[in-house]
Amino acid sequence: MLRDVSVAAAVIVIAVTTAQPCAADPLPWAPAPVNACGEAGFDPQARTPNPAVTPAPAPPAPAQPPTIQVQVLQPEITPVKIPKQLHNTRIAATLPADMCANPCPQLAGGQARTSYPIPPGTPTWPEGRPKPTTATPTTTPRPTTTPPPTSAAPATPWQLPQIKLVPQPETIPLPVTLLGPDVTGPRPHPIPPVVHPPVQPAPVTRPLVPFHIDDVYPVTQLTGPGSQNRTDVRWQVDDTDLGLMWESAPGRIAVAFGDTFGTGFHDGGPSGGDWRSNVIGFSSDRDLAHGMKIDSMVSDAPCHATEVLGSYKVNNFEVTVIPTSGFALGNRQFLSYMSVARWAKKPGRWWTNYGGLAYSDDGGQTWVDDEQVRWDNVFGQGQFQVVAMVPHDGYVYMFGTPNGRFGTIALARVPQADILNKSAYQYWIDGFWRPTLQIPGAGIELTASPIMSGIAGELSVRFDTAANRWEMSYLDADNNVLQLRRSTTPQGTWSTPATLLHTADYPSGYGGFIHPWSTAHDLYFTLSEWRHYNVYLMHASIH
Repeated sequence: MLRDVSVAAAVIVIAVTTAQPCAADPLPWAPAPVNACGEAGFDPQARTPNPAVTPAPAPPAPAQPPTIQVQVLQPEITPVKIPKQLHNTRIAATLPADMCANPCPQLAGGQARTSYPIPPGTPTWPEGRPKPTTATPTTTPRPTTTPPPTSAAPATPWQLPQIKLVPQPETIPLPVTLLGPDVTGPRPHPIPPVVHPPVQPAPVTRPLVPFHIDDVYPVTQLTGPGSQNRTDVRWQVDDTDLGLMWESAPGRIAVAFGDTFGTGFHDGGPSGGDWRSNVIGFSSDRDLAHGMKIDSMVSDAPCHATEVLGSYKVNNFEVTVIPTSGFALGNRQFLSYMSVARWAKKPGRWWTNYGGLAYSDDGGQTWVDDEQVRWDNVFGQGQFQVVAMVPHDGYVYMFGTPNGRFGTIALARVPQADILNKSAYQYWIDGFWRPTLQIPGAGIELTASPIMSGIAGELSVRFDTAANRWEMSYLDADNNVLQLRRSTTPQGTWSTPATLLHTADYPSGYGGFIHPWSTAHDLYFTLSEWRHYNVYLMHASIH
């Protein structure tokens, strides 16, 4: 009888602990936060409208649309120069010690900007990820839809609406191979020798006890206008996302951001020109309770963060290259990434070419993209397209999901010394580590077993050495929540999920990348928000 009571009590505790919280009511309206320099930033939390502002009345809907627009695909052949050209100009930027000083008065727009009103009707879950708003020689601009004429008289019940064909540009990439001694693109890496790792057992372990999360709040705005770091005037990083972190050296944190924009910024989603697919900064700030100071960013000019992993920026070929995780092995830095072929019109979905791995031997200033360590997206089913890689106990563990935010999590590992040799990887399949070449033909990674139930997007994984356990955060796009789980082994069994936050409380929130210097009870993580398209440092208490 006592055993039955204990089991029942455990079931009750688990049910109470793992229940998904609903979104809270919006917070009362409050003025926008300001940084130490008095510049207005952005509040990522859901709030009620400003009661002092009378909302504009919505225009009456016409009884019948005077015009029906029909989009017609219009092929546009776009030459793609192969190989990808390298841009490795780097400078050692010196910024004034006074954070509020103008670091680059010689640049137009270098003065502080203080106010960015949110346009009415800003979407909270837009379609896909950022698109460039200015055309470049290799960029297809985002098509626009011509609004119906406003001067037309309202349609009467007996009038037929007009049909208007609207061209919808569709990029058709045409690869053009560059030849000659002056071509500065990367050269192929030699194929490493084939190795034959054994099959090894990897049973699951008992799950850790459930835990509870509370005291979740934004600590500071890391990027953009009005941010703690004033990245808009110090590095022309006006809006960006992600902010995945790793300890690149003792006492130093590297932070990688995704698609980044500079000039011409306005609030309300990704905007502006100077599109860079990714940028990297560095921080030595341990006082996370008061924010996270970014000391420097990899730069190619004064007050300008440079793109560290190049991309073709051609839709339907390679529209961008997005970092997914970073880690260090000795003095060498590694950065996993996804090569995105195109964004989908449905939120949270995109198509990748492959997931890849790059490395740096100069502290993250320049990077080498190793084409021998890639996981192709075979028929759109590639399991290791968006990955989080973590070194531990002589191995590097690779947690992977398919492209988009609606796949399951698979697992692989490789000895640290063989990380650039794809044949040395073992995949967790039905309780065993199985090598790539055990089954003839490529694609064994497609059969990797899920390590937990449910979907996940944009993983962040760390091994907490102080607590001797694994920790994982991810976006559950079906339930619109950021989740946190723990385990004693990378293959699990992983604990029941605890909710970090509901995205209804942080409109258009996503990401959730754990700061390596978090403790067992104080978790710090970055949150991206599409509405203002910038990155925030968040705090959560764990019990």
